[in-house]
Amino acid sequence: MNDCLFFAIEYLNENPSEIQIEENIQKVTVGVQNEAILTKEGNVFAKIRTSIFESSPNQFINISSLIEDTNDRIIQDIVSGSYSIYLLTSSQNAYGIGSNVFGQLGFDSKTLKKTRKPILMMKNVSKIFSGISSDYVFLLNSNQELFGCGFNQYGQLGLGESRKQEKKIQKLTKIQNIPKGKIIDIQYNGLGKKYGLGKSSLFEDDDNILDFSVGRYHTLILTSNSKLIVFGNNEFGQLGTGDTINQRIPIQIELPKLRFNEDISNYHISCGYNESFLYYSPFPSSFSNLEEDLIKLFERKEFCDISFKTRKWRNN
Repeated sequence: MNDCLFFAIEYLNENPSEIQIEENIQKVTVGVQNEAILTKEGNVFAKIRTSIFESSPNQFINISSLIEDTNDRIIQDIVSGSYSIYLLTSSQNAYGIGSNVFGQLGFDSKTLKKTRKPILMMKNVSKIFSGISSDYVFLLNSNQELFGCGFNQYGQLGLGESRKQEKKIQKLTKIQNIPKGKIIDIQYNGLGKKYGLGKSSLFEDDDNILDFSVGRYHTLILTSNSKLIVFGNNEFGQLGTGDTINQRIPIQIELPKLRFNEDISNYHISCGYNESFLYYSPFPSSFSNLEEDLIKLFERKEFCDISFKTRKWRNN
């Protein structure tokens, strides 16, 4: 495929369409109602199939050029939500564009339901996390502090409450410890819920986010200290806690014992619509021969080895 061509399968359209961009493509993201292309030159071309761009809803527009601060238009990463697109600039600023019906851009939806121009959500951001079909978003700053906003009906923001929308970007500060899927007594102090050694922050000082995945209504976080943190909707047991109770506060569950004793950085997590996966990938390149163990949270409602193996990427 030519570096400057992007073949997109349109929503409800099985025929790929060719889009020509005179720049080198670095990343492509897709949401329920949007597609975005990040180029190596730092520009973002996007299509949002809602009434956001009434004049040209079916055309790709350079949305990075719409940022008001002309000195902050070099984009280093993009993330798609279901109806919104998030931009991370080289200055570590996070912008959002598109729908704000659930406050997923960090503003009150009563005063801002949508925006045609990227609006500044937060400064000092190192990473943005959202999902293809998600109406909520997480922002991680350089101090490893996690913030979230948007749709929160199932507690998927991990703020300890469940409301239809969280219109302000809030910091996640609470966590419970559930070893082996069993609930233990939680003690309280003036700073919030205690876990482990009594710390009330989401991550320990020496702990970093290794992998992060956002599903339709649930969230998984894998940390460098081998912790698996889960929260949100659990109707189908997709959190792996052994039950179907929604978790409005982030909880830590014990990782299953696998056949591999490799570095934790070789593990990855992925949220589906109502499923979750923890898998092992010993190779740095996704195009290498691959042998992996998939750990699926589904009918058993806990992490279990389904012994799925493949040595090659299969062309479906």
